[in-house]
Amino acid sequence: MIAIIDYGAGNLRSIRTALERVGATVAMAVEPGIVAAASAVVLPGVGAAGPTMRRLQETGLDDALRQVFHSGKPFLGICLGLQLLFQQHEEGDVPGLGLLAGSARRLPAGLKIPHMGWNQIEPWYSSWNEAGAAQSMFADIPPGSYVYFVHSFYVDPVDPTVIAARTTYGIPFCSAIASGQVWGTQFHPEKSGEVGLRLLRNFVRFCKS
Repeated sequence: MIAIIDYGAGNLRSIRTALERVGATVAMAVEPGIVAAASAVVLPGVGAAGPTMRRLQETGLDDALRQVFHSGKPFLGICLGLQLLFQQHEEGDVPGLGLLAGSARRLPAGLKIPHMGWNQIEPWYSSWNEAGAAQSMFADIPPGSYVYFVHSFYVDPVDPTVIAARTTYGIPFCSAIASGQVWGTQFHPEKSGEVGLRLLRNFVRFCKS
């Protein structure tokens, strides 16, 4: 069973539907017990960093997510969910979950913000060649595939080997990470058509393995 973290913001139906479509059994997690019982966790990305972190702290889901990370269970962060895995978020200078070293930074001035629409992902080969997780994430997904973005911030990891893919929008930025059992995408796989479904199918396969 995969727990989707429900922190009370936005419509999470699309990620639930997409995961069920690729064969997952899912539950919406509004309290830590559901997270603890799950075999894997998805932290989706809807909303702003500050209110989201406050909601996670009020419900105890922040500590539950840290326990999942340290337990070795598969973990997928999507958009804001990826950004909150890191130590700090520039939106209001909000501390994140602190599971990975680095920050979420604002896209440069002069660009149309948010970055919204279809853009390409390119595997970051230093990670691709070294990390089995990156290979599992992008199995059956050709380099240069188009995926759907809606974001104003991007992650800047301290350790570049966690970067699994990059995308260019004014600057090249990290659009996916893979570190051990932890995956993260800046794009929305649930809105990315067949490519996104392939990635979610790969995540479900990764969970089962």
